[in-house]
Amino acid sequence: MTRMRKHHKPRPAWHGVRMRRTLAGADPDAPQRDVRLPASWDDVAAEALAALAPGEGDVALTTAADAWIAPIADAAAQAGHSRSLADRLRRLLLQRRGAPDLPIWRGEEAALPRFVLSLPAFVDGGCFETAAFSDAIETAVTVLTLAAPEAPRVAIGIADLAGMFWALGIDYAGEPGRDVARALAALLRGRADAASAALSPSHAPAQSALADSPDWPAPPGKTDIPGLAEAARAARAAALAAGRPRHTATTAICPPGAPEALLGVETGGIAPAFSPLAANGSLTRAARAWLIAVGLSAEEALAAALCGHDPFPVATPAAAAAMYDAVAPFVHAMPARGLAASEPSALSSRRPLPHRRSGYTQKAAVGGHKLFLRTGEYDNGALGEIFVALHKEGAAFRGLMDNFAVAVSLGLQHGVPLAAFVEAFIFTRFGPAGTVEGDPAVGHATSLLDYMFRHLAVNYLGNHDIPEAEQEAPDTVGDGARDRSPLLPLELPAEASPRARRRALRVVGSGA
Repeated sequence: MTRMRKHHKPRPAWHGVRMRRTLAGADPDAPQRDVRLPASWDDVAAEALAALAPGEGDVALTTAADAWIAPIADAAAQAGHSRSLADRLRRLLLQRRGAPDLPIWRGEEAALPRFVLSLPAFVDGGCFETAAFSDAIETAVTVLTLAAPEAPRVAIGIADLAGMFWALGIDYAGEPGRDVARALAALLRGRADAASAALSPSHAPAQSALADSPDWPAPPGKTDIPGLAEAARAARAAALAAGRPRHTATTAICPPGAPEALLGVETGGIAPAFSPLAANGSLTRAARAWLIAVGLSAEEALAAALCGHDPFPVATPAAAAAMYDAVAPFVHAMPARGLAASEPSALSSRRPLPHRRSGYTQKAAVGGHKLFLRTGEYDNGALGEIFVALHKEGAAFRGLMDNFAVAVSLGLQHGVPLAAFVEAFIFTRFGPAGTVEGDPAVGHATSLLDYMFRHLAVNYLGNHDIPEAEQEAPDTVGDGARDRSPLLPLELPAEASPRARRRALRVVGSGA
């Protein structure tokens, strides 16, 4: 007797995913939202989801994503697409491989519809999944075309190239790495242009397209990633054979935003990795992947660092400029190039710090907000770098402070006097502010920057004569700041409690 098999509907992509709840806001001054997202995703992703999802109430990844996926999937079904677009999009999100920009999440019109693909998420078992990356490109073009059918241009971009390199053990600064980047960019351009042409209302394959040359070069003949060069050449041929694309531009490298944070991106676009350390002082995901790729244990990496050898590759500004030049010919839109090594610089040459350097870590709290200030010194004891770790602030604020510390460190290493930074940044006023705990050298600060540079002035310049912040605290920065009236004449509340002061005083930063 033959037993009849029951046919079950395929389970949705969200089924079986363990979720967690947390409170998160789009920025430190935004209202907190109850956010529900996969348990393995961090609080930075929760803040990104709070920024992407419309409204101000509770938000879950499943409902927020389905709110924009459902209408696009309906449009795809009406257009006759055979594969389930909704399922592909949900899996891209759950695997943290790709996501659209904020207007699509909110159902708004966008001047330039954007979809970003996180490159490290396509690395599995030490191999780059070229076929999955190609499918994701075509899916992204379809999504943006259906979401904004009148848009003349779309922007399919890549992010965290440095993280992908570290996961594969590829040196960002070498020519083999640039060949990989060229092939990836050619694959991105070819698949995006071909998919755009296939979605053109008057699509007709070009009869003699293969005899013509596109406005972007041929990819390299081989790369360190098996099969990538062949896939890039096939994508270029497919773009030639597909005819004229529907869009005047399909690819772009854009500044990182909320979609990148949701996907766990650690470096934007094609930028190099600045540091192997995360904001909390632990190793980044990319740094851990690098150690695995090159066969180093954490203990061996620590031993190498103690011996003065950096176990992680260091990318110079020249390497970043060379990577930009390698990728730019294949991509429709790129950010500003920045200063190449071959161009003259008004600054003095950079003085590198020793591999094994002295310094200290200062733990303090400003107005109840804890921070760790870490310094790095030259052999003569001069300050050469700073790191700042924050724990109660939002992702945007932490990111700004991380990059501010990098900028100050680069300035110090190029010869900018510490006294110039002290003069520029003491007396700056923004929250958190208040009584300083844990540092006897500074009793009160009008901002985190005010505290940091008061502390550095005492410990590296021997300057104990800076007036107390409570006595003189103009609301601006720069030369002559103490001679100008405050731009925002806010007085600190009289309550003794730092928590009460934070409730009464809220300073909203500009979006610049």
